[in-house]
Amino acid sequence: MSNRADRGYSRGWRGFTTTAFPPAIRALMKRDWHGHEHIPREGGVILAANHLSYVDWAATALFVHEAGRYPAFLIKSSMFDVKGLGGFLRACGQFPVKRGTADAALVLKDAEGGLDRGECLVFYPEGTATRDPQQWPMVARTGAARLALAAGVPVIPMAIWGAQVILPYGSKKPHLVPRHQVKILAGPPVDLSAFAGQPLTRDVLRDATVKIMADITALLAQLRDGTPPAEPYDLAAERRAARRAAAGAAAGGSADGGQAADGRAAGGGADPAAAAAEETAAGEQPA
Repeated sequence: MSNRADRGYSRGWRGFTTTAFPPAIRALMKRDWHGHEHIPREGGVILAANHLSYVDWAATALFVHEAGRYPAFLIKSSMFDVKGLGGFLRACGQFPVKRGTADAALVLKDAEGGLDRGECLVFYPEGTATRDPQQWPMVARTGAARLALAAGVPVIPMAIWGAQVILPYGSKKPHLVPRHQVKILAGPPVDLSAFAGQPLTRDVLRDATVKIMADITALLAQLRDGTPPAEPYDLAAERRAARRAAAGAAAGGSADGGQAADGRAAGGGADPAAAAAEETAAGEQPA
């Protein structure tokens, strides 16, 4: 393709980032990284990773760069409205995510076009940094599965551990001295063959998402040498339960949250309509 409009990015700006950013990121952290061989050197691909900290994007970007690909992130759309920064993100071929929309297909349209052009798209399926008390992956949103099945591209699972030590979620004060180690492990493509050719119904997307997150969680268990919980933390269900409890308290009654104290499912299904309202294509992504 001969111009930026066709490519969706500027070669010059991408070249600048691949020169300027890697040395700075290497200076920020020690690295124990494995699995570059699982990332294809060309063609559209989704890299799906767990999310711990805003440092994740820097570590992931360098990991992908060292695998021979340029990382394209899904970033909250408000960042594209910031003067100067928005133009830079567009020039580098990053993708805006419109929060709160119920039309996942519309949100992912540009990203699917990028995959058709051969982009390496980084996805954090949880949509935000995990709120699990032990920092295991949470119940994820279905955007990554929807995009992979619609575009027919592989999903490479990745696990990251250690970035949260450098900058804990919610903190503005990084811990830079001494340098901390960040571990990353990529695995072989998630086997989504059972879902190929099926209509992209809610059940299909949820099952495919569970598959993706199971592979990510298994890789993280290897990095941590630990055992993940039997049920992942469900942030959306916890928030629904909190709203019901608040409404019940305001009405002078009590509400059954249907949720354990730590946010894990406590039995009984969530209201499908409420759950659907919580779903977005992708939520909070690193800026």
